[in-house]
Amino acid sequence: MRPTTLIVPGFHGSGPTHWQSWMEAAIPDARRVRGIDWEMPALARWAAAVRREIDAAPVGVWIVAHSFGCLATIAAAADRPARVAGMLLVAPAEPQRFSLTGLADSGAAITSVDASLPMQALPTSSVLVASRNDPWLAFERASALAERWGGSLIDAGRAGHINADSGFGPWPAGLALLRAMQATHQHVPLGSVEAATRGPVRGRTSTLARLQYRTRLSLNLVTRDR
Repeated sequence: MRPTTLIVPGFHGSGPTHWQSWMEAAIPDARRVRGIDWEMPALARWAAAVRREIDAAPVGVWIVAHSFGCLATIAAAADRPARVAGMLLVAPAEPQRFSLTGLADSGAAITSVDASLPMQALPTSSVLVASRNDPWLAFERASALAERWGGSLIDAGRAGHINADSGFGPWPAGLALLRAMQATHQHVPLGSVEAATRGPVRGRTSTLARLQYRTRLSLNLVTRDR
């Protein structure tokens, strides 16, 4: 049995003309993450939904994420490295444009989600595809995030946000990239690399638990003397 291909759209979701919908239909074992309100980009809730899908998959997952979905994917994968074979992160959204509870108001002083995302390289293989004129993330920031999370960077040129609005419906090159990643790792069983350090992270030490705590703190639902 092969790992499930998990599709994780971004803010507003991915409609029928989006390349993620095309890829979902093209891959027999693909499924879209469930339980997310696409109009409410609250990172803790999105990451929890992605992590549930990772845990439910019979033999782990390959994740294909776009925009804000990339941030939720990174947060979830940090807690389940042995269950994630690899991640294709396409046009991530700028973490600093989001508060812990949603899209940040322009000019407002906020606590962005950036500090709640992993600051170190993840043991899971990843490829980050970035555009030179993405309105949601500067290319230099994309390069920094790829390095921060230990992934490879692919320069897509001037491709906008790499979505349906910028002409990315059917995307054979994206599917070929995913297939190439899978071919590279097909001889490495899930959980076999650094098994002692790649187990699931649960409880208060998990990325998701810290993210949920910071979200509640931002809503004044808890006090700081935890």
